[in-house]
Amino acid sequence: MSFPNISPEDTTTWTSLINMSRGYRNFSLSIAFSEDPDRFKNFHVRHEGFLFDYSKNFLEAIARNYLLDLARECQLSDAIEAMFTGEAINRTENREVLHVALRGSSDDPHIRDVVASQLSAMKEFVNKLHRGEIRGFKGNPIRHIVNIGIGGSDLGPAMACEALRPFHVPGFKISFVSNVDGAHLRTVLKEANVEETLFIIASKTFTTQETMMNAHAAKAWYLSQGGGEENLHLHFAAISTNIKLANQFGVKQDFIFGFEDWVGGRYSVWSSIGLSLACAIGFERFQEFLNGAHSADQHFRYSSAEKNIPVLMALLGIWYGTFLGAETQAVLPYAHHLSKFPEWLQQVDMESNGKQIGRDGLRINHQTGPVIWGATGTNGQHAFFQLLHQGSILVPCDFIAAARPVDSDERQHQVLLSNFIAQTEALYKGKTIEAVISEMRAAGKSSEEIDHLAPHRVFRGDRPTSTILIPELNPYYLGMLMAMYEHKVFVQGIIWNIYSFDQWGVELGKVLAGDILKEMDEGKINSNHDSSTRAIMEYVMNPGMQ
Repeated sequence: MSFPNISPEDTTTWTSLINMSRGYRNFSLSIAFSEDPDRFKNFHVRHEGFLFDYSKNFLEAIARNYLLDLARECQLSDAIEAMFTGEAINRTENREVLHVALRGSSDDPHIRDVVASQLSAMKEFVNKLHRGEIRGFKGNPIRHIVNIGIGGSDLGPAMACEALRPFHVPGFKISFVSNVDGAHLRTVLKEANVEETLFIIASKTFTTQETMMNAHAAKAWYLSQGGGEENLHLHFAAISTNIKLANQFGVKQDFIFGFEDWVGGRYSVWSSIGLSLACAIGFERFQEFLNGAHSADQHFRYSSAEKNIPVLMALLGIWYGTFLGAETQAVLPYAHHLSKFPEWLQQVDMESNGKQIGRDGLRINHQTGPVIWGATGTNGQHAFFQLLHQGSILVPCDFIAAARPVDSDERQHQVLLSNFIAQTEALYKGKTIEAVISEMRAAGKSSEEIDHLAPHRVFRGDRPTSTILIPELNPYYLGMLMAMYEHKVFVQGIIWNIYSFDQWGVELGKVLAGDILKEMDEGKINSNHDSSTRAIMEYVMNPGMQ
């Protein structure tokens, strides 16, 4: 099977979609619902309790069909099979992309055995931890896990640990350190007891600058607190493919957990990188997390495109960004424990599809990945929802909620959901000038007050939203939710004809940072820098200078 390399602009559907999009600039959702009483029925998909409602979007059946045709012309189904069957679809790094194999979605017996072996090692470690058999240098059971990583080695596990806080095993504390700013590590260490703390260093190469800086700082803290070099192996574990460097740091073999080269960083929470999550919720719950993602994998791989949730999510994003000019997308989880979800999704989406070079090596003329942002409801309602309701830019929104609470009073959850439901209705319905005037008259306002205030109280409406509902925020459905979004990003990369699984854009800054650090250490600023960079370096090297 050949991985497709088709520019969407070369498809027969492309021009039709451009022409059609012009008619959607002033699309009326109110009219769409009034003309089609079954609009919800025709524009939603369910999978094992996962509801995706896209009826409140600028979309009709004819536009949806053209978008589905675009996916077919871009050979999406072939691309999906190429990923699941282990083709090296990350062509710029010559790697397979098989995070789906980590959750049981591989046809290759050898890969299944490798994954099973890694899961077995994780299970043994986690079960020993929870039985109190993993102990520190004074014989105390380990009760505090500190995950040291950055990027995919931090965002996924940290987000999932927070999302599943109600399922944490009692008596254990999980902390995450990622920022090279020493304040991050020091804040965590202030609440750490060295005798009961174990650090997990998560770095594929064991050379990641930020991670290793924090790892060495943690090691220095451990030694300063009375832990000896001879006992270091009791307090440090590693998740890495570089066993030699991990050993040199002081980590023993039975505390080193590997993963494969075909596991991308931002897709690595499903691998040994998820060890901190497994420590937090227990291995059985971690397996449920994997199972939920596996269910999403099967749905994505085998469902027809018109009933495929990630495909439809992706096509909506392409419709808004590439054809209707939307540059951002808001992700709004109405769940306190999903507070880190937008941040996790920023990396999955923006690091994957923030590209402008096609798989053919040529510069792309069409818009690709959007800016992803958001926060939890109802906090966001008192922060940026003003812009969503009355602002001048188009911002498609994903609203996410769980129908049942796992860590909340029933009444409070009903209030939360009432806001969740009301916002999507308010965003599309808006409020007309006639309705505003009628309300103000009923409130006894004068004609002068009405003339002055009424225009400011009008909501144009027709703000597009998608709704995602799950039964409850548990490990299974969190895994499913995350995998659905991963696959959405993959689909968009295929149709935009970009490589979604590399991240060369982050490399330049790393190289320059190394050069600048060397110059700062030597006290010599290279004349090749521009005047702004030189001035900033001079200020940093001589704080407060005039």
